[in-house]
Amino acid sequence: MEEEKKKWIYLIILSLVWGSSYILIKKGLQGLSPLQLGSVRILFSTVFLFIIGFRSIRGLSKTDWRWIALSALCGTFLPVFLFAFAETEIDSSIASVLNSLVPLFTIMIGFVIFGIRFSKSQLIGVLLGLAGALILILQGSRVNPGQNYFYALLVVTAAILYAANANIIKSRLQNVSAMAIAVGTFALMVIPACIILFFSGISDPQVTSSPDFIPSLLYVLLLAVVGTGIAKIMFNKLVQISSAVFSTQVTYLIPVVGIFWGLLDQERFTMVQVLGSAVILFGVYQVNRGR
Repeated sequence: MEEEKKKWIYLIILSLVWGSSYILIKKGLQGLSPLQLGSVRILFSTVFLFIIGFRSIRGLSKTDWRWIALSALCGTFLPVFLFAFAETEIDSSIASVLNSLVPLFTIMIGFVIFGIRFSKSQLIGVLLGLAGALILILQGSRVNPGQNYFYALLVVTAAILYAANANIIKSRLQNVSAMAIAVGTFALMVIPACIILFFSGISDPQVTSSPDFIPSLLYVLLLAVVGTGIAKIMFNKLVQISSAVFSTQVTYLIPVVGIFWGLLDQERFTMVQVLGSAVILFGVYQVNRGR
């Protein structure tokens, strides 16, 4: 198959997979607590990645492991739990849109910590994105007064951590293979995840006897294997056969899929929230255009 066709197929599949991850988290929370869901997700992802790429971590230096540890903390470990806790209060569709702030925070962190310069167009994009996020959060709290929209800040925090991770990988792990980073990340997280899972009450009969327990595990298994393992490999391949600019187009499509699943699940999404989402995505466009 021609690479031109392949890259579009990968882009569409990744958008569907990552855009669906938020509704899978929501469904997983029906039978699991946020701590249980995050821990189980890490365990499932670890097993899958170990099976397909354990050999990739051979030869990593001590310095590599130190940066991979920081990458694991910012890029996976903390965000996994932050998203799980956030979706106990806010809709999955809102979470999917707010996660689009990652490119904006990447620019900000790159400038503040790593001294990477940005253009006027990128600054405008960052400000627009933050304004859109504020619209989205304020309107969400009005539409859903029963939900605590302070939890939206957990998604924003996760987006900041994702952005920090992007800068860590770009500046400190550029010469380490993507597979080695992924496998090393989960190798470092699996023990803390097991400890959290042990103390989370997962073995409580009230948890395991719930009719939602097994379906929730299946949702998290799908999320871990497809949304984390396979998607990471596909994204790496997409970057190789296209370009970084083309690959970032997935940022615009993920919220569309996330909102679609949210509406199917009877979540409310008003025109004002559509406007806020559009402002965020336009801000992301401004940032990407300046790269």
